[in-house]
Amino acid sequence: MSVEKKILAAQKAFEYVEDGMKLGLGTGSTADEFTKILSDNVKNGLDVICVPTSENTKDLAESLNIPLTSLENLNFLDLTVDGADEVDDDLSLLKGGGGALLREKIIAFNSKKMIVIADDTKKVSKLGEFRLPIELIKFEHKITINRVLEKLENIGYPGTAELRVINGNPFTTDSENLIYDLSIGLIEEPAIIDNLLNSIPGVVENGLFVDMANIVIIGEQNGVKIIEK
Repeated sequence: MSVEKKILAAQKAFEYVEDGMKLGLGTGSTADEFTKILSDNVKNGLDVICVPTSENTKDLAESLNIPLTSLENLNFLDLTVDGADEVDDDLSLLKGGGGALLREKIIAFNSKKMIVIADDTKKVSKLGEFRLPIELIKFEHKITINRVLEKLENIGYPGTAELRVINGNPFTTDSENLIYDLSIGLIEEPAIIDNLLNSIPGVVENGLFVDMANIVIIGEQNGVKIIEK
């Protein structure tokens, strides 16, 4: 049933797409459903140009013959549609389960509007049940993550960090960085954590998206719920 909910949310998000738009294409299973719907409409004559948020999304979009370019060629985007691992009551997001958080945040920041699509399992009152991904450069990353944990404990968020590993090897992002997944409990003030993490040298970005989503579309059993700021 989760797949059907994702499709419902993706279909509703497509209603915000207009001919001639410059679009950001998100990463992940729910965002992929939107990309597939977009492809069907491109085949029927919809005129859009898109920027993908990951190599995986790029590969999918190319296979579906969706026109792609770089953000550099457009300067800004009209709309980005992406998924999330968690969405709270203030429309703050926790993202990065797929490891694309850096590019996703760059694209979202440079978009006039961001629509987040998710099934109802992703809607929470507070972020933090899902581990918080943080992207680090490889240089002295073990020292960097120690500083991260110390800084978090100093403001009341003691926790642990685990290097993300795939098939026995450290997971590497599209930008050749590492991901650590933080377990720090429920996050009371996402903006404070976001600012703190990004102030630490060696941290490239983190998975908290604060004040970036304009609309969240939640796929439910019998339809969708739309939450707007």
